[in-house]
Parts: sequence; C-alpha cells; structure tokens
Amino acid sequence: VELLTESREWPETGRPRRAGVSSFGISGTNVHVVLEQAPEPETPTEPEATPGDRPLAGPTPWTLSAATEAALRDQARRLLEHTAAHPDHTASDIGHSLATTRAALAHRAVVLADSHEDLLTRARALADGTDAPGVVTGTGTKAKTVFVFPGQGSQWVGMAVELLEASPVFAEWMGECERALSEFVDW
Repeated sequence: VELLTESREWPETGRPRRAGVSSFGISGTNVHVVLEQAPEPETPTEPEATPGDRPLAGPTPWTLSAATEAALRDQARRLLEHTAAHPDHTASDIGHSLATTRAALAHRAVVLADSHEDLLTRARALADGTDAPGVVTGTGTKAKTVFVFPGQGSQWVGMAVELLEASPVFAEWMGECERALSEFVDW
C-alpha cells in the first residue's frame, strides 16, 4: 500500500481497476471504501427506441402554470409543439424540467399519465380546454416556507424567549401563529 501524493498514470491490466479511499476524521470517525472501475457499456444490438416508445417507470406528472386560464392553455400548446420538435426528450425529463425550472403562477394544471402517448393526449385536452382523466386544474398562490420555533420547551425550556423579547417582528408573527393555532391546541 502506498499513499499517492501526486497524479500518476493508472495502467490497464486486463481486469477492473480498484482503489481504496480512506478517511480518518478528527472526531474519530474512520471510513474506508473500495471503488471499482465500471464495466464497459454494452453495444446495443437493436436501434434504441425513441423516448415516446419507451414505457414510463410509473405515473409521470407534467406541471404547468400561467397568469390566466387562456395562457395556461397556450402553455399546453407550446409544450405539445416542443415535444413534437424534440422527440428525443423523455417524458420524465420534461416532467422534471416543468416541475423544477418554471415559475408557479396563479393558474395551474397537472397532466398525469402512465404513457408518453397519454401525456400528449391529455396535454391536448388541456390545450383545447376540455376535461380529460388525469388532468387537474386549479388556482393557487405562491406560499413561503415557515419555520416555527414554539418556545414551549420541546428542545429546552424557554426556547426562543430571548428572541421573542428582542424582536418585535418575531413576537408579532409568533402572536399570529398563536391565534391561528389556538382552536387546534390547548397550550
């Protein structure tokens, strides 16, 4: 065993390369992992199916939002145009991009299906403004995440009391939380 202090060539030996990586933490945590070279990918014998031909792993959602109901239908039309222009994009990739890279505006829809073709059919129904199974529409507002520090002592007695006394804004919001929860709790 030899500690590497600089980069060096790792020659091919005709068998998978393996390496050990050790970590000795200052707190006493010791970890060792053995890594192995990945096998060479197999060459496909059949032409690869297009994303629309592949079965989906399960129900796949496509989420859309827009400022108005008409704009929501336009979004669905643009989504259909995009999928037609880019047949190499998978339904799952499209769903992920729609959920993570788009703004959440007031008018919203989710198109849910088990197949690429059903997603397209249901997106067409949304674009046409017709009802379809697996299409849910509605309105919403953009909400922010709220962290509540209760101060009732679940972590330690008097938790957040100093902040409550020092910050009028915090005290105001804690009072609002108290009023909102008062009908559900007895503390």
